[in-house]
Amino acid sequence: MNLHNGIKNLKRCFLILSVILFTACQSDDDQPQPEPEKTINGFWLAEDKGYVVKITDTTKVLYGINSIGCTIIENNFVPEESWGVPLDLIGPDKLVGAPELSASSIEFKRLLNQNEFCLPNQIANTKDPKINFDHFWNIFNDYYAFFETRNVNWSQYKNLREQVTSENFYDILQELVFLLKDGHVGIDDEANNIAIDAGSPDLISRLNSSLSGNLLIQSGEDYNTLYNQKLQTIAVKYLDNEFKADEKGKIVWGMIGNDIAYINILGMEGYSDTTKNEMEILNSVLDKIMNDLKGAAVSKLIIDVRFNGGGYDMASVNIASRFLDHERLAFSKKAKLGDGFTKSTSVSMTPKGDFQFKEDIVVLTSPLTASAAEVFTLCMKDLPYVTLVGDNTNGVFSDILAHTLPNGASIALSNEVYSDANGKVYEAIGVGPSEENKIPLFSNDDFVNEKDSGIERAITLLNK
Repeated sequence: MNLHNGIKNLKRCFLILSVILFTACQSDDDQPQPEPEKTINGFWLAEDKGYVVKITDTTKVLYGINSIGCTIIENNFVPEESWGVPLDLIGPDKLVGAPELSASSIEFKRLLNQNEFCLPNQIANTKDPKINFDHFWNIFNDYYAFFETRNVNWSQYKNLREQVTSENFYDILQELVFLLKDGHVGIDDEANNIAIDAGSPDLISRLNSSLSGNLLIQSGEDYNTLYNQKLQTIAVKYLDNEFKADEKGKIVWGMIGNDIAYINILGMEGYSDTTKNEMEILNSVLDKIMNDLKGAAVSKLIIDVRFNGGGYDMASVNIASRFLDHERLAFSKKAKLGDGFTKSTSVSMTPKGDFQFKEDIVVLTSPLTASAAEVFTLCMKDLPYVTLVGDNTNGVFSDILAHTLPNGASIALSNEVYSDANGKVYEAIGVGPSEENKIPLFSNDDFVNEKDSGIERAITLLNK
């Protein structure tokens, strides 16, 4: 789209009747001429992301830069496919992508010249383990926001490059990212069947804290068994197998007895096959849920996000808006930029829909409650009629920043700091209930007795 439409100058003639008729019109030669339009072609930098985009008439190339070099992230970059939005020209020297589903935009500034690291003969494309380690270490050093929060002295590991070989490369990288205990940090090398999730060991440890014997989670299969058994218990014991769900199975709702409504939000994305109408379809589902709540005339509600791994921030804000008493600040976020941060972006939420439920609500949380689901918890936790029950959320809020190593492996990391309406940051610790309302998601007692202690506690609180 055109970034600058120029100034259209219209000749204006004024008739002034006095003793004589005087007509004055400016000549074309005296008119200010429109500035020449600037092209979108060129090089653009998103400094806080470490991204450079090269745009020509025929292609877009997305580069990742760090303190020592540059790699190609995507050769045939299509912003609409990668980020869900086009990059629009705003003024002569700014490109902006503003996703409807994200709480912030991505902004590029025009570079007068190609970035020095991304000259054709400078782009790193090698399997050399030491060069790849250098890029890995510097990508995190440049953009990762939580070394201090997660008590990791990153600088002391820079010299590990001397120990790196082709054989131990991913073992060393895994040891380093596991130190961060961050579920938004990962390494993915499809060519070598490598997938490392830095948050998995800590998550499994937390889920196992109230389990023992043959119920301990030791594999993905173990986890799936317990997860499905828990959902089955909720459906049978508490909902009496009478519930509704959206077409994609992302939200389930029903009644516990005759006076308590129950909503289980299983994800903050995936309501539509495309991001274009994700919010529209989500809102239509929320309209149905709110109509059912209004029709049931209940004054007690349980919202369960214990199984919700996240999705889109603005989906979370949108859902929370159906339970608001008035406009509120939802949260703020900023990204790491050099030794400091970008300007903070604040996100507000306002009541939406024909009906908002503002009676007693219990929100159930767990270590599986992550990312955008934690944003939902931030939005809800300070409402005067909301009580949290369960366990602390995962403690990962940042949008995932993706980079690429010279060997083609993908790197994911956290570079944004989220804070609640009062300025408190919950990264690494998660949002959780008061001590008396702490209930583990998985416990031997629950599985042996086929019950859900979180729901039981919520029912007790709502019936007081």
